[in-house]
Amino acid sequence: MEIVIYFFSASFVFMAGALMLTYKRTRHYGVFLLGLTYAISAVLAVVLTHWWPLVAGFALVWVLRFLGLDPDVQKNDSGQSAKE
Repeated sequence: MEIVIYFFSASFVFMAGALMLTYKRTRHYGVFLLGLTYAISAVLAVVLTHWWPLVAGFALVWVLRFLGLDPDVQKNDSGQSAKE
């Protein structure tokens, strides 16, 4: 079970890193909060060696997304995302 916790914690750390790089480029505070949530839940899961911080972090990220902290993607008429 510990290997599974470490695997998911590592994936949360990679997602947090990607979101922090995105924050550096866009300066959208919602992206910063999402990345921080992923990072804190991954660290808690490794320190406590338990699965519930990963579930709580994933649920909190979805709550933050439902609150509108995920940046919007603008679509053009063809249905593809438009580049800035």
